[in-house]
Amino acid sequence: MLEQARERTTRFQQDLKAANIDIAILTDESSIAYLAGFWGYLSVEFGRPTFLVVRPDEAPIVITPLMESEMVSAMTWVDNIMTWEDSGANRWENVLARAIGSEKGAVTGTVAVETDVMPALVRNWFDDQLKGVALKNVAPVLGAMRMIKSPEEIIVMQQAGEIAGAMMQAAEGA
Repeated sequence: MLEQARERTTRFQQDLKAANIDIAILTDESSIAYLAGFWGYLSVEFGRPTFLVVRPDEAPIVITPLMESEMVSAMTWVDNIMTWEDSGANRWENVLARAIGSEKGAVTGTVAVETDVMPALVRNWFDDQLKGVALKNVAPVLGAMRMIKSPEEIIVMQQAGEIAGAMMQAAEGA
């Protein structure tokens, strides 16, 4: 499945280029799993955001808490994993700023996020740190990709349905 995630990311990068999007910053767990191939980390609901930064012509970057980075690096195909810490100079806000170039005031071009699922914690950072940068919604680009399922995805969906059916039968019997 990791090779499929890599291929999906390559296609996503092509779609970003076609949509004139210079950088996509993803925070949604399912989108990150779809493209980078990892899941199961403590997420933003615990105040611990993880990001996938994708540019059309560069290797993607994962930004994740230091304490989860070993798990993430074992699960993903993405090589560039930047870590953040709960305090000090390596807080997530500073690491994200370095990854996208905003600490130098270098964020230019079109920045895209998943506007409907962006955590308030992250949105507040964007509003404070990237004043004047209009955020484009990248969800339609990613959604168009996710609509078509690969044969492998269909098999996983069938297996999940079989498990759910077995669970319902067991519950009915209880």
